[in-house]
Amino acid sequence: MNNKKLRRMILIAILGSISTVLMQLNFPMPALPAFLKVDFSEIPAVLAIMTMGPVAGIAVELLKNVLHWFLSGSPTGVPVGEIANFATGMLFIMPIYFIFNKVKNTKGLTAGLIAGTVTMAVGMSALNYLVFLPMYTYFLNMPAYTGDALFNVIVLGILPFNLIKGIMLMIISLLLYKSMSKWIDQQNRQLTM
Repeated sequence: MNNKKLRRMILIAILGSISTVLMQLNFPMPALPAFLKVDFSEIPAVLAIMTMGPVAGIAVELLKNVLHWFLSGSPTGVPVGEIANFATGMLFIMPIYFIFNKVKNTKGLTAGLIAGTVTMAVGMSALNYLVFLPMYTYFLNMPAYTGDALFNVIVLGILPFNLIKGIMLMIISLLLYKSMSKWIDQQNRQLTM
């Protein structure tokens, strides 16, 4: 195994571990459904895609969710929350990668973060409507959300939650990029060539 490959694996493991800890430090948002909790665990995946590319970001997201499931378990017995979190992470980080990869500066990152926030908010609204809410209600043996209740959970809960979370992630990512841009550029040159 060459030195560059080993460094990439170590950095992915470190970022995945940090991401797992950040996922544990979650908190609910007032006036939104209690099952929606904010965490900042996508930040290490954003750093991974900026320094090593999309495969590294996906690996950080996957590692985070597998570790979280092993450490915390799941009330359904099936990792529905972890699968939803993985989907959230993918919807957030992939637009960032595609835009930042073309424009590697603060403007490119900002545009990517905005695109990631919108993609995450709209995508998770659709996925919760079609997949995740039905899975939760099935595995927890709860009555399914229907009609106005389903509309309210999606439009008044999940959509604004993901927009607010995306804005929070955007602010933190931009602050980190401003203070770490030299390191990010150095890692990008060393680990992607």
